[in-house]
Amino acid sequence: MDGRKYQDRRKKLDRLAWYLDSSIKIPGLNYRVGLDALIGFIPGIGDTLGALLSSYILREAALMGAPKVVLVKMAFNIALDVLVGAIPVLGDLFDFVWKANQRNLRLFNAYLDEPRKTTVASRFFVGLLISLIVGFVILVGIAGVWLAQTIWNAGSAL
Repeated sequence: MDGRKYQDRRKKLDRLAWYLDSSIKIPGLNYRVGLDALIGFIPGIGDTLGALLSSYILREAALMGAPKVVLVKMAFNIALDVLVGAIPVLGDLFDFVWKANQRNLRLFNAYLDEPRKTTVASRFFVGLLISLIVGFVILVGIAGVWLAQTIWNAGSAL
């Protein structure tokens, strides 16, 4: 895919990601945060608002032809930002570091510049993610069976 075709849209997305993740310099530190991290401080709705803003980059990537595996990886970055961001204090610190929007923009730009390489790496990531989810479900199932047997045996012993 010719990344030059979407040059104007890429610049707009770059600017949005910068505003959301790095537009505010922290005085006394050589570090920047963005509006997404500040919005995350709003109890109850902050992380949801941040996710909606982040989803715009995901939507644009889809409209510009990013394959599903790249979009899934981008959605994972947003979901992780929202889920961890919902944890008081720790989530806010995570928001300062994770910078999902700039991470997603780098991923999308990599796809536009090197589609095959980025698609292969994203497929590997999605496969690993699916494997981890399936493994977790199996472990929860095994733990549930073990717990049920333990309770059953304890009830039988009485």
